[in-house]
Amino acid sequence: MKPRNIAKAPAATRFGPSGAQPASAPLIMTLDELEALRLVDYEGLMQEEAAARMGVSRGTVWRCLSSARTKTATMMVEARGLEISDLSAEPKGGGPLSPPEDIN
Repeated sequence: MKPRNIAKAPAATRFGPSGAQPASAPLIMTLDELEALRLVDYEGLMQEEAAARMGVSRGTVWRCLSSARTKTATMMVEARGLEISDLSAEPKGGGPLSPPEDIN
């Protein structure tokens, strides 16, 4: 797989319904998916701009974005947990990403 540029580690790696245990296994979102979601939906970039920042094609950004949006919607509708994976990836600025504190 072609290396992707990931700007920074996520602020949290686990999300879930508060007050109750999820009924099924958590969904897994990759750092690629999170980065595409962050760049397009949070920062407001066009997919072409996000692709350039990530060092991938626009089609790859579209696939990552579509998957991230589906997982986010599924997490909310089905009250499931969500975990961010790929914490061994390297951020654009240097050394390996370190897992931050979990937030539920």
